[in-house]
Amino acid sequence: MHPLIDQTARFVKQSLKDAETGHDWWHILRVWNNAKLIGQSEPANMLVVELAALLHDIADSKFHNGDEEIGPDTAGRFLESINADPAIIEHVRQIIRNMSFKASLGQVTFQSPELLIVQDADRLDAIGAIGVARAFTYGGYKNREMHNPEIPPVLNMSKEEYKNSTAPTINHFYEKLLLLKEKMNTAAGRQIAEERHRFMLTYLEQFEAEWSGDR
Repeated sequence: MHPLIDQTARFVKQSLKDAETGHDWWHILRVWNNAKLIGQSEPANMLVVELAALLHDIADSKFHNGDEEIGPDTAGRFLESINADPAIIEHVRQIIRNMSFKASLGQVTFQSPELLIVQDADRLDAIGAIGVARAFTYGGYKNREMHNPEIPPVLNMSKEEYKNSTAPTINHFYEKLLLLKEKMNTAAGRQIAEERHRFMLTYLEQFEAEWSGDR
């Protein structure tokens, strides 16, 4: 393992030990593993990919009053402290700044093969069985309703509407999670997303049937 990656992994694991469980070290580890898997078949600088995967949620804006620069800045300061190359630091900062679903609803100012890999790796952890668990974990953390048939999903939200949404958790599937399969950038990401997407559809069908008393 590259020394920078080892130092970064230890820093992130310690920093996120008390994080909300959908955005904790285990989430980071899964995204890191996803990124390494996808990177096997993509031309990319894997040092940048792994550092960005490890640091992408070091200071998530939704836990810091919507501050979208705190994540890139925190990651940048840490990488400076371990003497990473300035070009690598800036690349990682740009990936963190531009990789989220929320960022994709606004003006994306940066693209690179490394960003596409980390973005797919993160999106994969938002869908499938773990995606379902994470959605309800975060909904509970924010004290949101599981479901309210009187509040329909809002499709094609703007970035500000998405940031300010307090909708029930089930709406989040229709507003984001079910859209991610078609937003995958890489062949490996698309392949893995297919099965996870199908699982969510099955889950939602069962949820709706139980909610209405059909099963």
